[in-house]
Amino acid sequence: MTSASKIRANRANARASTGPNTAAGRARSARNALRHALSLPVGSNGRVSEEVETLVLEIAGPDADAEIQDLARRVAEAQTDLRRVRLRRRQFLSETLSDPYYESRASTRNKVALLRSLLRPNAPDIPIAAVEQFLTSTPEGPHKFATVLSQEAKTLLAMDLYERRASRRKFAIRALDEAR
Repeated sequence: MTSASKIRANRANARASTGPNTAAGRARSARNALRHALSLPVGSNGRVSEEVETLVLEIAGPDADAEIQDLARRVAEAQTDLRRVRLRRRQFLSETLSDPYYESRASTRNKVALLRSLLRPNAPDIPIAAVEQFLTSTPEGPHKFATVLSQEAKTLLAMDLYERRASRRKFAIRALDEAR
């Protein structure tokens, strides 16, 4: 049996877990899903809607009935979502890997810590060339690739979740095949 104090604590925690309270906080959380623009419905973008309709005609054929067109639209929307996610992931990785100034958060913290220590009254005596080399160094090659993957894992995981959600294509294709 749960004690009365535990019930009070649970209720207090529940009241505190209601999301953002300020207008700014609510506005910021409302924009969370728009970071990659992958949560937007296919129909919200005119160009993408046209692509879907073109794909529907290719899948269903020009003389398909309404049911087949509807099932083909589900396949086309899922395919378009999948393509959007994969394209955005490729763009993200391409932009990140081609950024010559990409820094890991840990490296940035280390550089800031060094600068702070050099600005203290009793700063360590480090040759300026060594400081310059450390501050201007960035990861390259396989080290940069590994750093990007580890630092951007959260973003890549979010894109992976969008891709898994777009996997409804398989079920839409099965439904279309059964209807034919």
